[in-house]
Amino acid sequence: MGTHSFQQVVGYKNLDELSYKLSTFSYRVTKDEALDLPDKIYTTRYVGLSREQIQHYTSLKSAAIAILDSGELISAAAAMTQLLRLQQLLCGHLKTDDGEIVEIPSKRLTALTECIEEMDGKVIIWSRFRYDIQRIEKELGKIYGKNSVVSYYGDTTDEQRQNAITSFQHGDARFFIGNPQTAGYGLTLTAATNVIYYANDFNLETRVQSEDRCHRIGQKHPVTYVDLVSLGTVDEHIVKVLQQKINLSARTLGEEVRKWLQVSPTSE
Repeated sequence: MGTHSFQQVVGYKNLDELSYKLSTFSYRVTKDEALDLPDKIYTTRYVGLSREQIQHYTSLKSAAIAILDSGELISAAAAMTQLLRLQQLLCGHLKTDDGEIVEIPSKRLTALTECIEEMDGKVIIWSRFRYDIQRIEKELGKIYGKNSVVSYYGDTTDEQRQNAITSFQHGDARFFIGNPQTAGYGLTLTAATNVIYYANDFNLETRVQSEDRCHRIGQKHPVTYVDLVSLGTVDEHIVKVLQQKINLSARTLGEEVRKWLQVSPTSE
């Protein structure tokens, strides 16, 4: 990159040796071996883009490529910011430099409600963005009634969090909307038999932990996981990165590769 150079990680080596070294002093029992739980079922709901989203996405992507091609050294944080903005746009909003949220016409919320119409039972909806959680809560409240929805994210107080769990597990609330970074660890939400990922992130641990909030002791029914994905966008890139992490983990720990979400990436 101009006068700068750097080393790029393009793969891993000696994984078999690492796996052998780990096996000499460790022993693992997986959840599948220890617990008799119902199946996980993965599926994808593809979401088209509005004309406004296509225009903004092309512009943002071109700006990101322009930064990379400029020859200047950029930080990882700057690159992640570009990806974050692209993903926000796919969800139907953008944050300006002044911190103001601008709503962009989007088909994702409609895809979510259509997906829910096809489901029976309670539903967990995960998104990494606070704006999405608030907007989904408002929309589902209008359709199904305010008492049918609870939310759990950074702005939720401790009392509200406990009430949300109780209402979802034992009460009338059908929808639990949360941020996986906040609500994806430690909670028991086995009342749900459906999970929808409105917006993923790159963290495999967050993904696995959030999946298992309802797939744990006490779950008696198969759980369906739905990922909302826009083809040819950063959505695909995130899924691909998560799948690579799963494959790397399985190979290192000597496990069979998990059957997980499969998306055939398209060239952008």
